[in-house]
Amino acid sequence: MARTASIVRKTSESNIELSLDLDGTGATDIDTSVPFFNHMMTALGKHSLIDLRIKASGDTDIDVHHTVEDTAIVFGEALKQALGDKRGIRRFADATVPLDEALAKAVIDISGRPYAVCTGEPTGFEFALIGGHFTGSLVRHVMESIAFHAGICLHMQLIAGRDPHHIAEAEFKALARALRFAVEPDPRVKGIPSTKGAL
Repeated sequence: MARTASIVRKTSESNIELSLDLDGTGATDIDTSVPFFNHMMTALGKHSLIDLRIKASGDTDIDVHHTVEDTAIVFGEALKQALGDKRGIRRFADATVPLDEALAKAVIDISGRPYAVCTGEPTGFEFALIGGHFTGSLVRHVMESIAFHAGICLHMQLIAGRDPHHIAEAEFKALARALRFAVEPDPRVKGIPSTKGAL
């Protein structure tokens, strides 16, 4: 059974078209109209091995916030849809990823219970302007939006980091690697990996 999803979301603030395949090779076609976010979502697809296509536009003349947030929401919804009843997946995973001086750790549980905890970012990171449009505060906002709309528990810990670009990229790549392993079918798992019988 194909683990794919395609979602279109249109509001007065943004227009998002997104499709993904959990069992892909990391092929991406990303155009969010926000250059640094393109870079981050390309890395997310590449390192999770999730095939990902995104076409997004919005009121970026005001701020990139709406377009970035809505893209993260749709990615989370598509992830949840593609996972279906989560039968046979590994469910839990973690990944620690370096990028030069930055080191980020992501731990996830595809639990059906959304939660997000992000710690360790240096004071002032939220105000950093990365790539001319993308603020550091959006990194946490993207992580929270994905977790809440995918129904996953995510703990993101920045262990070290100085350069805002490196911090953001290490966090996105850590999430990608953790997702890769958590959504993978585990040949030893029969049925749904929960004592409740549902996730």
